[in-house]
Amino acid sequence: MKPLTSILNNLPPAKIIDSSIDFSQYKALDLSVTNVELVKQKPKTAQDFENFISNYLAETNAKVAFGGYIEGRSLYKRSSIFNNDSIPERNIHIGVDLWTEAGTSVLAAIDGKVHSFKNNIGLGDYGPTIILEHEVENEKFYTLYGHLSLESIENLTVGGSFKKGEKIGSLGNASVNGDYAPHVHFQIIKNIEDYWGDYPGVCSTSDLNFYIENCPDPNLLLKIT
Repeated sequence: MKPLTSILNNLPPAKIIDSSIDFSQYKALDLSVTNVELVKQKPKTAQDFENFISNYLAETNAKVAFGGYIEGRSLYKRSSIFNNDSIPERNIHIGVDLWTEAGTSVLAAIDGKVHSFKNNIGLGDYGPTIILEHEVENEKFYTLYGHLSLESIENLTVGGSFKKGEKIGSLGNASVNGDYAPHVHFQIIKNIEDYWGDYPGVCSTSDLNFYIENCPDPNLLLKIT
């Protein structure tokens, strides 16, 4: 059996937001602890981050900012779900984020069916989340779409099918998406275990090797770069 990374690499490119936006209008965004401009501006609120990203898109003449796989970030310090005394600090992002305007359509990366969905309420959490189940070359895996609008999960049915490129939802705003600037968190998951409508999108340094293996780089499928 082929490894999942090889299967993903051999699939054609996939778009998970508004298909009319060409990849040439995407711009890589560094939100790591080493981003000097980010450290200098010190955005604290969702509106601060939205302003930071909007300015970045305007300055680079882009429509979508993307990136973040295996990126160490400081922005999670504001939420106790990533940073408390009972667990190791989680600050390494294990999906890819695509930042653009609230309401932008979110699309199925490939053919699949609804595994689960849930509104993960709380500061820093996913908000409305959809997980699709896929099978390619006898390999089962999952894609997660987080920080969606409430409408995205209103009429879903577990087991319902979506074709590649079909709209599954839209980007939520800060009032529903965990208090973030509008974006979709996209993640590939090999073994979802017993998770339902949720799966860790940020990990600690001590767990990084496990998540690199279980959550391969989403750009293998998206092929943005």
